[in-house]
Amino acid sequence: MRISVAADSKDGVAERVVAELRGRGHEVVTHGALNDGERDDWAWACELAARDVSEGRADQAVVCCWTGTGASIAANKVPGVRAALCVDAYTADGARKWNDANVLALSLRLTSDVVLAEILDAWLAGRPSSDAGDVANISHLDDI
Repeated sequence: MRISVAADSKDGVAERVVAELRGRGHEVVTHGALNDGERDDWAWACELAARDVSEGRADQAVVCCWTGTGASIAANKVPGVRAALCVDAYTADGARKWNDANVLALSLRLTSDVVLAEILDAWLAGRPSSDAGDVANISHLDDI
């Protein structure tokens, strides 16, 4: 899978996200502080990763900032993106299942290496629900 990763700094798990994904066999495209040629502010970096998803250059994205909040807000501004700020595996699994989330937002400050691995396990294994109500909710997002 091709995954776009953005971070506004190399603090916390930013570089570990890239290493984890590459170690799991994914092709990783980097933005922001993870790419020397780009602006590293969270709004710009996370927009680029989200646009990779919305424009088909990436299957999914992981966006990171100190709290994860700004990263998720920036990504969700891009049409077709459903970014979810996840602090644990349960939230990541639910975001994939019930929200068909295609962008994972993480806090650089709060995410430990152990929790990161658990979140990525759940996120990457997660699949969207085929329940009619869940599908209707996702479809409705495009109408909002």
